[in-house]
Amino acid sequence: MSAPDTPTVATGEAECHQPSPNGPHGYSKDKDAHLKRLRRIEGQIRGLQRMVDEDVYCIDVLTQVSASTKALQSFALQLLEEHLRHCVAAAATKGGEEMDAKVAEASAAIARLLRT
Repeated sequence: MSAPDTPTVATGEAECHQPSPNGPHGYSKDKDAHLKRLRRIEGQIRGLQRMVDEDVYCIDVLTQVSASTKALQSFALQLLEEHLRHCVAAAATKGGEEMDAKVAEASAAIARLLRT
C-alpha cells in the first residue's frame, strides 16, 4: 500500500511548512492557544479603533497602541522560538544546504523583528 500523495506547495516555503507525512508546523501543537492569543490582540486593535472613533485622549490611545504592539511582538517571539525548535532543529540534523537555508531564513526573520 503506497502513501497518499502530498500536495506540492509552489511558494518557495521551507520544507517544514509544506504538508508532509513527517508532521505539521512547529506551532501546530499550540494552535488553539495561538488563535486565542491572536483574538485577544484583535480585540485590542478593535479597542483602538473605538477609542479613535470616540475621540479618546491621545495619550490614552498611545498607551493602548504600546500594549498592542508589545502583544504582537511577544507573539512573534513565541512563533520564532517554535520555528527554531522545530524547523531549524530538524534541518540542523540533516545538515548541508537545507540547514544553511534554514539558518539564513531564521536570521532574516530575526532581522525583520528587530526593525519593528
